[in-house]
This record gives sequence, C-alpha cells and structure tokens, in this order.
Amino acid sequence: MYAIVEIAGQQFKVAKDQKVYVHRLQNEEGSKVTFDNVLLLEDGSNITIGAPAIDGAAVEAKVIKHLKGDKVIVFKKKRRKGYKVKNGHRQYLTELVIESIVSSGAKKAEPKKEAVKAAPKKAAAKATDKADDLKKVEGIGPKIAETLVAAGISTFAELAKTDAAKISEIIADVRGNHVTDTWPAQAKLAAEGKWDELKKWQDELDGGKPA
Repeated sequence: MYAIVEIAGQQFKVAKDQKVYVHRLQNEEGSKVTFDNVLLLEDGSNITIGAPAIDGAAVEAKVIKHLKGDKVIVFKKKRRKGYKVKNGHRQYLTELVIESIVSSGAKKAEPKKEAVKAAPKKAAAKATDKADDLKKVEGIGPKIAETLVAAGISTFAELAKTDAAKISEIIADVRGNHVTDTWPAQAKLAAEGKWDELKKWQDELDGGKPA
C-alpha cells in the first residue's frame, strides 16, 4: 500500500516504514505528525484518487531529526564583463519515517494559522489610517518616509518628538546627504496644523536645511 501525499508544499509517494526528507518542519524531533492532504491511495488493485484530497485519509509519520541537505553551488558569470559570483546553499530539511497510512476515519486538522494571520492585517490597516504623509516635511522623500515608518515613526507628532541625531541614525542606509536638523520643528508645525507658517518656512529652506 502506498499513498501520494502533500508535505510542506511538495508531493511524495510514500509507503509504511519509508524514510522521507522534506522541507524543514516546526515539529520537534521525536514528535508525531499527521498529513491529511492525501491525493492518491493504492491498496492492492484498489486505487482511490482524491478531488483534490481524499476525505478521511491521512499519513502518520514521526520526526527523526532536523538536518541540512548537501551543498549546492550557484555560480553566475557574464562574458567579457568581469562578473563572477559564487554562492553555496544548503537546504534545511526534516527526516521523517512513515509509520502508517490511514485510508479512512482521520480527522482534518483545523486551520489555526489563518485565524492568527487575520489579526495583524486589521492592526496594520488601523496603523495605516492614522499615519501622516511625512513627505510634506521639506527634505523627506518616499524612501526616507518608508524607512521612518518602518522604524515606528509614522506621524508628524512622533517625528517632532524624535531627535535630529536619532533620525540621521535611522536613515543612515538611505543614499544621499540628508540634513535632518529642521525636520522635528517642521513636523511640529504640521502636527499643530500650522500649514501657512510651515509653507513660508519651507520656501526659505533648501532640502531641509537653511538656504
């Protein structure tokens, strides 16, 4: 008896007592795992094909150990360009031994991960609604605004409370010569809604610094 089952995004043909190497699983060594996405079952002359999976069928296995696969060399070269890049890669794997193949009666695992992922999306949506357009500060472009938001500075009020030296440290990896001295003060005016005063001051600035 054998089965074709999907494990960690790959399909395997497995039989009882067979060892299988799959992409790294989160389960601990020695623990037992059940895979219920069985696509095909063969028992003697009887072959059952799922649509796409067979209801009630499952493959039960035991985690033997976690390991790395053989090294694969990736070499890239461009002719007459002097370009050569050599990288090595070892895939993280998990060794399983198939303990049994159940043709019926197995319970489907509940999709717990989907419920966990739904919550962060709502939180992210709320955070986006409250964010200000930091690009309205003279000297801040799209890349810098993105970097500041990633660092937890998404509003004018938060930017106004941040020291200019700290801002320079956050955007250190962004290309260009950025003068952040006036950014907190500009953000303070924006947070207070003093747009006319901010616009008048920005007309006198050159990329965020006095002209």
